[in-house]
Amino acid sequence: MMTRLTVLTAALTALALPATAQTVAEQLNDYPTVARADYVFGCMATNGQSRTALEQCSCSIDTIATILPYEKYVEAETVLSLRLVGGERMSFFRSATMANDIVAELRRAQAEAEIVCF
Repeated sequence: MMTRLTVLTAALTALALPATAQTVAEQLNDYPTVARADYVFGCMATNGQSRTALEQCSCSIDTIATILPYEKYVEAETVLSLRLVGGERMSFFRSATMANDIVAELRRAQAEAEIVCF
């Protein structure tokens, strides 16, 4: 026979599971659709406009999303964009250790995606 404490514990656990599952799902899918599509379009421009490239590029951004939170992805993409801008003021983004570390995280995620998807 179940005690009140056991029933209460089971009820609280059941209530907590959907919230936990939703949080995990949100964490795994925190990249907006536009960001995923932008990545896939760029990837396909590099790897060919074929169905195979679409599948590989989609796999690639999905893999990156499991490794790198979207906030970190945006930071790395921003640093990479700023590195393309000329001038002395932008030299910080080309040489700073912090900027290099941010980009290195993205490069590691991309390398993992390359192994998994291509």
